[in-house]
Amino acid sequence: MTTEPTTEALPGGYHSADFTKPDGRGLTLYGLQPVRVDSEIPSPSPDPVDARPLMRWHPVRGEWVMYAAHRMGRTFLPPPEYNPLAPTRDPEHPTELPRGEYDIAVFDNRFPSLTLTAPDPEPGPAGTRAGVGKCEVVVFSQSAQGRLCDLTDEQISLLLAVWADRTTRLAETGQINAVLPFENRGVEVGVTLHHPHGQIYAYDHVPPVAARAAAQMDAYVAEHGRPWLEDFIHEERAAEDRIIRDDGAALSVVPPFARYTFETWVLPTRPVSLLSDLGDAERLSMARVLRDALRRLDGLFGVRMPYLLTVHQAPLDTPRPAFPLHIEIYPYLRAPGRLKFLAGTEQGAGEFANDKFPEVAAAELRAVPDTAGDGL
Repeated sequence: MTTEPTTEALPGGYHSADFTKPDGRGLTLYGLQPVRVDSEIPSPSPDPVDARPLMRWHPVRGEWVMYAAHRMGRTFLPPPEYNPLAPTRDPEHPTELPRGEYDIAVFDNRFPSLTLTAPDPEPGPAGTRAGVGKCEVVVFSQSAQGRLCDLTDEQISLLLAVWADRTTRLAETGQINAVLPFENRGVEVGVTLHHPHGQIYAYDHVPPVAARAAAQMDAYVAEHGRPWLEDFIHEERAAEDRIIRDDGAALSVVPPFARYTFETWVLPTRPVSLLSDLGDAERLSMARVLRDALRRLDGLFGVRMPYLLTVHQAPLDTPRPAFPLHIEIYPYLRAPGRLKFLAGTEQGAGEFANDKFPEVAAAELRAVPDTAGDGL
C-alpha cells in the first residue's frame, strides 16, 4: 500500500505530513522533498496510551516534580533485531515508523511524563496536580547507525525547522508555556535506545531554568538598553580565544562561564528569541556550526562523546524579545575515559566546579582535525 498524504510547505522549502497511529497518537513526517509513505502507519501496540502523570510542588526549591509510574515499562536497550525507531519491515512486528521517503519523524511518546489530557488526580500532598504538557520523540534519521553530526548541513537545517514547527504547534494548543527540544546521547547519560533521536518536552508552566534566564535577560536590557546576546557576541569575537568556529550568521563557543569542561554553545549572531525567528540563511549557518561542534567533540578523544544537547528558546507565556535563542551542549567526558559527575557542590549547592579554563578547552576543540571523528 502507498499512502499519498497532502504535504505542507515549511520555511526553507521543507515538507511535512501528518498521520494518526492505530493507537491514536500523532505522527508527523518531515522531508527535504515531499513526503511519501509506502506502508500502513504502524504502532508497536494498538492499545491507546493510558498515561496519568501528576506533579507535586517542591516548596524548598520552588519547582514542580513530575511523577509518571507508567514509564517504568518503557523500552530499555532492545536487541539489535528489534529497533522500535526504525521503519517497519515486518508488519507482524510493527515499530513506530512506516517505510517511505522522509528525513525526520516526530511522534507522541508512548511513555510520556506529561500529557495534554492528563486527568485530575486524587488530592494529595505538596499541591498534587495533573501533569499537563506534552512529550514527543524526534527521530533524526531512518538509519540506526549514524549520529546527529552524520546528517548533512541541509538535514540539520531541516531539524532546526522541525524544532521550530513543533514549538509553534505546541504553542497553538493554548496549554503550553515552554518547549525544550533535547538530545541525550550515550549510555552514560541514560540513553535507552541507540537509534539517533531526541525528545521534546513541552510544559504548561515555565520551568526554573527558563524562568531564571528570562528574568536575567530582562534585567540586562533594563540596565544596558540592549540584548545580552548582542554584547556577548561582540565580546567573544573581540577576545577570539573561546570561539571554536565563526560562520558569520552563527558561531560556536566555549562560554567564559562554562560549567562542563568542554561545554559548547551554538548561537545565532543576531539576537532572536525563537527558532522560528531565524531566516533560511541563519538556520543553515546554525546547522553548519552545530554539525561542526558535534564532530569536534567526537574527535576530541576518538570516541562518541556522551552529551546532553538542549535547545533554549524564550518561554511562550508572554513575548520575550530579550531572551537569547541558543543551543547548549554538555559533554560528559572531562578527559579520556573520565566522566564529569554531578556531585556535592553541583547537586547540593547548584554551583559547578570545572577542571579546565574555557580558553584552554576551546583551543583543544579548535585543534581537532576535521576528520578526527569519522567512522565513530
